[in-house]
Amino acid sequence: MDSYHRTITLVENGRERSECMPFIGEEPLSIRVQGSPYAVVMRTPGFEKAHVAGFCLGEGIVDAPMDIANLAFCDDEDTNVVTVTLTAARRTTIADHLDRRTYISQTSCGICGKSIVADLVQALSPLSGGEPLDGNGALGCLLSLGEHQPLRDKTRSAHGAAIYGHGLDQLSVAEDVGRHNALDKAIGCLFLDGRLQQARLLTLSSRISYELVQKAARARIPVILAVSRPTALAVELAAALNMTLASLGKNDSLMVYCNPQRLAWPR
Repeated sequence: MDSYHRTITLVENGRERSECMPFIGEEPLSIRVQGSPYAVVMRTPGFEKAHVAGFCLGEGIVDAPMDIANLAFCDDEDTNVVTVTLTAARRTTIADHLDRRTYISQTSCGICGKSIVADLVQALSPLSGGEPLDGNGALGCLLSLGEHQPLRDKTRSAHGAAIYGHGLDQLSVAEDVGRHNALDKAIGCLFLDGRLQQARLLTLSSRISYELVQKAARARIPVILAVSRPTALAVELAAALNMTLASLGKNDSLMVYCNPQRLAWPR
């Protein structure tokens, strides 16, 4: 269930009345890898397997769907625990990663932005060039993101992520209380369907953090457009990985922070 309802008291012009209001759902999702707890994230229930697949891709646990031997709920009725079983070959490849020594999403005191970017660039390869996207069309995709967010319309609390191909055909869209979760779900759907290689544009309802750039880089999505601005670390990482970052400006303008050549504008 993606939303819940509760009766609230609404006060208008000093007068009280009762109204039933929808609220976005939020529950823990435990991700287990090879039978061991790996991470717990707070998320909106729904699309759990796609969520976990996208999470595992973003963290470097898997590189391809065939790295996953099995992806299942802990039991048929408990959708808050998903277990990932890797193939024997993949387990050997990422043995150190499973020991959490290279868990690249974790940050701690004493780690600076430069070291984060250096580590991620070493773990991720820069994206190659390609035919530029139609800039006006890409901006239109960002401006219309809200039209594909029914949960946001009901609750005003959901983040959205939508992925498009080179022709700006929508490939996937997802919503969640967490912006990272929404992106994991959108990526995971394409990853499990074997269509992730078609992805060229990502639109986000949130600001752009370096973790979102990391996830998009792992998915090989070269262009990110968002409603809100990026952090300095996100721009630094995207520039190093040859990715394009942009966000909305005044009067539906677009502020492009790095690699503007990926967007073409008619003269």
